[in-house]
Amino acid sequence: MDKVYFEDVSIGDKTSYGSKKVTREEILDFARKYDPQPFHIDEEAARKSIYGGLIASGWHTAAMLMRMMVDCMVNKRAGLGSPGFDNLRWIHPVRPGDELRFESVVIETRKSTSRPDMGIIRADVRLFNQKDELVLTMKSTGMMQARPE
Repeated sequence: MDKVYFEDVSIGDKTSYGSKKVTREEILDFARKYDPQPFHIDEEAARKSIYGGLIASGWHTAAMLMRMMVDCMVNKRAGLGSPGFDNLRWIHPVRPGDELRFESVVIETRKSTSRPDMGIIRADVRLFNQKDELVLTMKSTGMMQARPE
């Protein structure tokens, strides 16, 4: 399949991808390295917490989403990276055994005024678990190469 360029993307385009099974071991590994709060690294403390059990760090959840997006979209697109995202929200805890999938809907496209060889894509991104519970939302911004002439 040919690369997808800025001109190939339209408002309303939807991408879906999944699933990614979350393991207890990866929750513990990520949390020990980057977010060692008791409800992420200690199963007994997690049971006694407001979560009632071990949960993934929100940052781990975002990192898993990023990997899924790269596997699904980024390597097929003429992507140029991202200046960031807005409105990141962790809606529902991610637990060991959850299976994650995401949906992304393009909400804005615009040609760069300073770089005519590039366009900006904004999308609503939603991450769900196997029960279709929303676990994460964000608005992403991506830069894409315009189709070479």
